[in-house]
Amino acid sequence: MIRGFAILLGFQYLGEVITTLLNLPLPGSVIGMVLLLFALRFEFIRLDWVRDAAQLLLDNLSMLFIPAGVGVMVYAELIQQQWLPLTLATTVSSLVVLAVTGLTDQLLHRRRKA
Repeated sequence: MIRGFAILLGFQYLGEVITTLLNLPLPGSVIGMVLLLFALRFEFIRLDWVRDAAQLLLDNLSMLFIPAGVGVMVYAELIQQQWLPLTLATTVSSLVVLAVTGLTDQLLHRRRKA
């Protein structure tokens, strides 16, 4: 499991370094996860190396939302004042993610059939 956490943290760190060096407007953790996806896909990293560490994180995922919940409590007044832009941004971004996910799924299914 230590190896799994080391791999996961290594990819996160690599993503942060790439984001910083290239001044990208993306979180380093996202870049790291994309790199991990490619490493798993092309079998540079074996799935069983990271499975236990990833499962432990997923099993305790709810605890990772505690800081966000505290942030909502701290900024409750600001959220009340800006509820409309926040609602619009959340709705639009959710719809975009839904559309992109659906299109990506369709593309991958077409490639598998070909």
